[in-house]
Amino acid sequence: MKNYKNVTVLDHPLIRHKIAILRDKNTGMKQFRELIEEITTLITFESFKEVPTKTVTVSTPLENCEQQVVVEGSVAIVPILRAGLGMVSGVHTLFPTAKVGHIGMYRNEETLEPQEYYCKLPDGIEKMQVILLDPMLATGGSACDAIDLLKRRGCKDIKLMNVIGAPEGVKRVAEAHPDVNIYIATLDRCLNENGYILPGLGDAGDRLFGTK
Repeated sequence: MKNYKNVTVLDHPLIRHKIAILRDKNTGMKQFRELIEEITTLITFESFKEVPTKTVTVSTPLENCEQQVVVEGSVAIVPILRAGLGMVSGVHTLFPTAKVGHIGMYRNEETLEPQEYYCKLPDGIEKMQVILLDPMLATGGSACDAIDLLKRRGCKDIKLMNVIGAPEGVKRVAEAHPDVNIYIATLDRCLNENGYILPGLGDAGDRLFGTK
């Protein structure tokens, strides 16, 4: 696959270990959900190197010093429903006060294209650094549509975070939105004829919430 400047694929042994367990068809719902959250936290640590900060004065037991802290209200989390909900707690581990919006989309099983059915975003999101969440980046249709929606609402600083991506989806999003930085825990081989990632892990939403 072509190297895109706006795409970061994390290559860390701890993430690879967790993804190996995540893929296993025998991994239960509770452990699957915990792994998604843990991997999301690791990606968040990497992807927010440029989070907005400000300087404050802190009094230590010995003296005062200046320190950098994250600007309050500068980060918004937007999961793509429903599977993206499984990643929210992983980001909140590092940004507990981040506001959360929701974008609802489902995939048309015939065209494989996304259909929007819900959108609720925090007030002032256009001034925030927005992290768009979806465990799987397959065809890239949902991600592109969600990014388009955020841009129509005035958002200018958008990041996309995925646990597993397919080359087809990465290419589509990276080329359609070169200004959006994409962070993926691992890049898989390809999509099958039904638009599922191979080797993948099945349907992330079903495995997160125990549905079929």
